[in-house]
Amino acid sequence: VLGLLVWTLIAGTEYFLYPAFGWVMFVAVFYWVLTVFFLIIYMTMTYTRIPQVPWTMVGLCFNGSAFVLYLIAAIVDASSVTKDLDSHNYNSWAASSFFAFVVTSCYAGNTYFSFISWRSRTLQ
Repeated sequence: VLGLLVWTLIAGTEYFLYPAFGWVMFVAVFYWVLTVFFLIIYMTMTYTRIPQVPWTMVGLCFNGSAFVLYLIAAIVDASSVTKDLDSHNYNSWAASSFFAFVVTSCYAGNTYFSFISWRSRTLQ
């Protein structure tokens, strides 16, 4: 839900005029779609039908990459928000920056728990 807020707040503006917001949109939409995909896989327990895939490693790599790229996107988003750019879109861009950092912290927590899960699997 928070990732959805990031890209809808930016999508409602003229973000295409500023390349930095295009990068933030790419990261936000890409990881939102992948997160929904993995959510469906886990909720339907499809992962139990494909035991060949190391799901703990997949989760760790996914969450780790999401954390790193979202952190970069959040920093780019925050550094690109100025009233000089376009005061009409300022509030939406500022809110998207805030939520990008919230989503980054969520992916950081998920990365930590994925690492714990992966570590416990490799020790067995």
